Amino acid sequence: MREHLSLLALALVCCCFWSVQAEVYTSIGQMTDLIYTEMELVQSLKEYIQAEESKLAAVKSWANKLDVLTRASTSDPEVYLAHPVNAYKLMKRLNTEWSELESLVLQDPSDGFISNMTVHRQYFPDEEDEKGAAKALMRLQDTYKLDSESFSKGKLPGMHQNAILTVDDCYDMGKTAYNEADYYHAVLWMQQALRQMDAGEEHVVSKADVLDYLSYSVYQMGDLPRAIELTRRLVAIDSSHQRAGGNLRYFEKLLSKQLKELNQEVQEPATEEPIQLGTYKRPKDYLPEREIYEGLCRGEGVKMTSERRSRLYCRYHDGNRNPRLLLQPMKEEDEWDSPHIVRYLNALSDSEIEKIKQLAKPRLARATVRDPKTGVLTTANYRVSKSAWLEGEEDPVIERVNQRIEDITGLTTQTAELLQIANYGVGGQYEPHFDFSRRPQDIMVDGNRLATFLNYMSDVEAGGATVFPDFGAAIYPKKGTAVFWYNLFRSGEGDYRTRHAACPVLVGCKWVSNKWIHERGQEFRRPCGLTEVD
Repeated sequence: MREHLSLLALALVCCCFWSVQAEVYTSIGQMTDLIYTEMELVQSLKEYIQAEESKLAAVKSWANKLDVLTRASTSDPEVYLAHPVNAYKLMKRLNTEWSELESLVLQDPSDGFISNMTVHRQYFPDEEDEKGAAKALMRLQDTYKLDSESFSKGKLPGMHQNAILTVDDCYDMGKTAYNEADYYHAVLWMQQALRQMDAGEEHVVSKADVLDYLSYSVYQMGDLPRAIELTRRLVAIDSSHQRAGGNLRYFEKLLSKQLKELNQEVQEPATEEPIQLGTYKRPKDYLPEREIYEGLCRGEGVKMTSERRSRLYCRYHDGNRNPRLLLQPMKEEDEWDSPHIVRYLNALSDSEIEKIKQLAKPRLARATVRDPKTGVLTTANYRVSKSAWLEGEEDPVIERVNQRIEDITGLTTQTAELLQIANYGVGGQYEPHFDFSRRPQDIMVDGNRLATFLNYMSDVEAGGATVFPDFGAAIYPKKGTAVFWYNLFRSGEGDYRTRHAACPVLVGCKWVSNKWIHERGQEFRRPCGLTEVD
């Protein structure tokens, strides 16, 4: 069996080596490999259990046999040993058979399983992955206004099966937030852990630990009366707690001082009520259009009025009588009037999508952004995905897709960037950004990004929309379709209305491919103008 497990481990090395990299949580596509890894480990664990049971059964058989024998021999040892066969067998047992039993007991069936685990462990997610996934759940909670209780019960839009978060899961979520000095989310998740704990759910973490983190986080949110009530509950549970007594005295003194300054009398804190979503206001962050952006992700604030919708049409598009589109023109739909955004149906076939994903998956690496201060490419929390770049020469499918983009847009792709494939991870997103460069020093030799051609390569059950906060548009992923817009006016100036974002993926696996078309080579295909017109 040990040889079998070793061969299994070797096979798994070959299967997994190409597909697992760091920051696993940023790509659902790569996380799927871990599902199969875990399945193999479970099978290995079953084989280990079976081996342990076989070993235990053999030891039990020895014990039962020797139990019967020793009962007979100890009833009258001299009579027993008077028989020469019994004397011989006693010598044999103690000299040989007990040594064999010792070897059996010392035999460790776990060797194969441990070897298998060692092989796989190098591909396991690390602490940063766990923290990143926890922060992703909090991001989803904020963006889609999900309360912790519904989240812990797995009640998410688009889901037909629930995945439960235990008390200890909620506690770990809260602790992750606390360690990041994110007291807003620490309160929400520690409160949820306490709620489930009070409801009688089994747990490993102590209530004192939950109250300790919760009370201090509530204090950091500026709610002294509630912090005092929670700390009193902590003292009642553990009067010798290292910090509780000191914190309580400090909170009470601070509250007394605040009330005195306001000429109010000290009042007993009200009985603790569960802290719901909305009790405290989420702190402002670096993104000025945060509320508009997240509202669009939820489908709120979309400015598609009936008047505007009446100006949108669908049509057949043959690329100005392009020979490759004459017999089978593209179906083109207007998504927005100004700036003009169109969607093309059947832009990619299922077989093409699968081939592109197959080519991209081994190369997926954490997507980067350019640091505005240093100009250096780096990773960022506001872009959670992995990407790969594919050249047309690598496969006929990529060449065919590039040619199709050129035929549809009428623009040359000779100076365009390689086809970028992106797969979004847990809560995968790309917050509002411009596709074109606003810094002259960052513009490539082929000019700025003139236009964006975005292929959706999967459906997304919930979330994952492409939104434009400036004018309130939300475009939803639909497998096989593509959307297209210009990033620059004819004058060459950037169209700042095209600032857009990829909303966090709430439920599903989002795959897209991008083609950024540059200015050079388009002089006669999209002539320049002196005014800023579409």
